[in-house]
Amino acid sequence: MAGGGGGGAPPAAKDDPLPHPPKEQLPNISYCITSPPPWPEAILLGFQHYLVMLGTTVLIPSALVPQMGGGNEEKGKVIQTILFVAGLNTLLQTLFGTRLPAVIGASYTFVPTTISIMLSGRFNDTADPVDRFKRIMRATQGALIVASTLQMILGFSGLWRNVVRFLSPLSAVPLVSLVGFGLYELGFPGIAKCVEIGLPELIILVFFSQYMPHLLKGENHVYDRFAVLFSVAVVWLYAYVLTIGGAYNGAGLKTQTSCRTDRAGLIGAAPWIRVPWPFQWGAPLFDAGEAFAMMMASFVALVESTGAFIIVSRYASATMMPPSVLSRGAGWQGIAILISGLFGTGTGSSVAVENAGLLALTKVGSRRVVQISAVFMIFFSILGKFGAVFASIPAPVVAALYCLFFAYVGAGGLSLLQYCNLNSFRTVFILGFSIFLGLSVPQYFNEYTSVNGYGPVHTKARWFNDMVNVPFSSEAFVGGCVAYFLDTTVYKKDGSIRKDRGKHWWDRFWTFKGDSRTEEFYSLPFNLKKYFPSV
Repeated sequence: MAGGGGGGAPPAAKDDPLPHPPKEQLPNISYCITSPPPWPEAILLGFQHYLVMLGTTVLIPSALVPQMGGGNEEKGKVIQTILFVAGLNTLLQTLFGTRLPAVIGASYTFVPTTISIMLSGRFNDTADPVDRFKRIMRATQGALIVASTLQMILGFSGLWRNVVRFLSPLSAVPLVSLVGFGLYELGFPGIAKCVEIGLPELIILVFFSQYMPHLLKGENHVYDRFAVLFSVAVVWLYAYVLTIGGAYNGAGLKTQTSCRTDRAGLIGAAPWIRVPWPFQWGAPLFDAGEAFAMMMASFVALVESTGAFIIVSRYASATMMPPSVLSRGAGWQGIAILISGLFGTGTGSSVAVENAGLLALTKVGSRRVVQISAVFMIFFSILGKFGAVFASIPAPVVAALYCLFFAYVGAGGLSLLQYCNLNSFRTVFILGFSIFLGLSVPQYFNEYTSVNGYGPVHTKARWFNDMVNVPFSSEAFVGGCVAYFLDTTVYKKDGSIRKDRGKHWWDRFWTFKGDSRTEEFYSLPFNLKKYFPSV
């Protein structure tokens, strides 16, 4: 053979089975979408999902509210509102959207646009910080309300269905992988802010989830299934002992904020009972430019959530979603953004990537578990003091959880390569090129912004700058779009390419009639499908 090397092992016979054949459903899942665990276990698992999503829920308001002019009281109210809205949106998505066990929480994708609104000169004439906070929040509400229409139109009209039906396992790999790996900045850099707390959390979490089950050599899955609860409880207590022991009394402000358990300022500021309501900050303010910028952020969130939905279906041991289900989920995510705008969360909503990783850690993809977690979100958002206790977990502990969960999501995207022909130069090119650009392009945009204070696209129209800078700062968006474009255009007419890209593995799931499992996992409840035949 030309160019071949000698001395290797003889080729396998044609009749030899593949050592690890592709699986349409991920095996070894304890509970899939439609098989809930016993109620006591389901409640504990639901609380664990609630605990995991608190990280993003607290981090985003902690970064935005002080810059808007709000204090601890306003920050506590925003956190309560995000929790309440997340619970409501999670219930809607699991009941009427994709029906996957996906938590719909606050999204980092909308944060740059919110910051851009915050820096607008039209708020500089407000002297009172709290009034300034409310005006900025009202402007964010108006932008989110308008931006929500984009996803609702794309989803409920079926337009998104026409886009994702060209998706293949090959083009999904960079999209899904970068949804997880693209959030690397929230991992170890967060641990390093207080390494004596964050690193023990990471080590204990890995020990409980990966080593403890093998040491016990039994069928009991308590330690790996509830590794988050065990590890967080141990490290939180350890951090509390360090705090009351005076370990950080002479430390700097940043160290105390990251390490101490009494610096969040949430418990004292949170009310005992408070029910968030629409327009709680006042009537929304609408600006055309800000609405267009938020629309682009909404579209980026839609692309990222598409990848997150795919990995959630994988870790729930479900088959690939039909395009109509993805489109339906996009429409309900648009409603989630609308609700976020009505209630005033300061940011939009999308699939919580960390909770998708928790599905892999627990090996429990039950829909009921995530619905129970949504009930916890609503309950603790109303009882503010109790919710604030859990929300005051030190940020390095949350960053340690992210290291594992985002890794699970990224690796889950790579697992889709089992459907592709990795001996094809076309496959290797699309895969490598899209992942490289997905990491390299956002790195350039983020570095440029951190050095200069503004993005590479810098014109007098702030809204136009955001429309370009925000999507090119998203690893999943850039990598997914490059892979999608190349996969649908390079040698498209060549018939042999179809199997190389793994498209034949997903074809049977493109309609509800193609496979009985599709109806089982994704059909609407209460016989609603007859009223919505197109979705």
